[in-house]
Amino acid sequence: MESRTIQVHCIHNREIVLNLIPGHFATSHSHVNYYIDMTGIKHKHKIAKLAAEVMAQKYVNTVAVDTIVCMDGCEVIGAFLAEELSKSGMSSMNVGTDLNVITPEFPNGQLLFRDNVQDMVWNKNILLLVASATTGKTINRSLECIRYYGGKIVGTSAIFSAISEISGVQVNSVFTSGDLPNYCTYPVLDCPYCKNGQKIDAIVNSYGYSKV
Repeated sequence: MESRTIQVHCIHNREIVLNLIPGHFATSHSHVNYYIDMTGIKHKHKIAKLAAEVMAQKYVNTVAVDTIVCMDGCEVIGAFLAEELSKSGMSSMNVGTDLNVITPEFPNGQLLFRDNVQDMVWNKNILLLVASATTGKTINRSLECIRYYGGKIVGTSAIFSAISEISGVQVNSVFTSGDLPNYCTYPVLDCPYCKNGQKIDAIVNSYGYSKV
């Protein structure tokens, strides 16, 4: 499977690379024709910093941010994003701010913030950071959680997104579906690969893949 890997370079910085594996993959919400490997971007600090620099461009001069809520293992990017947003600059909205970078827990399928971090959400300007957005369900669930705890959503960033907006919130991403050749996502019951009897290559989520 890995021998089919295709590399896609970010148009904003060619050092940022997505590894794509074509095939038939199942997520918790849909079936897709590419596994998008973000391991290097999320976990290699130099690439994570470059991705954060691209993300920050959408907010640094226009949006006040108090807290970055990280999903899908994006904490390394989140820390660098906080650093970028708080850098000195003539038009920066967050100069010198000590931004919070937090992640909700996910026990029993329910997102929650523990008491000791709830004050980092309540009445705060929240930037949501996710690895990928295909159907928008993960973002929707995260937005509901943040709003439940009294946070004010000021933006959503993703490494990759197939959607530009969800629930009235713009999704800004380093890569879009336009960067990926023929990327498709299908409802499970409408998947053409399943209808043609093609076996699933792997089950995938934000942490990686498990071959079937």
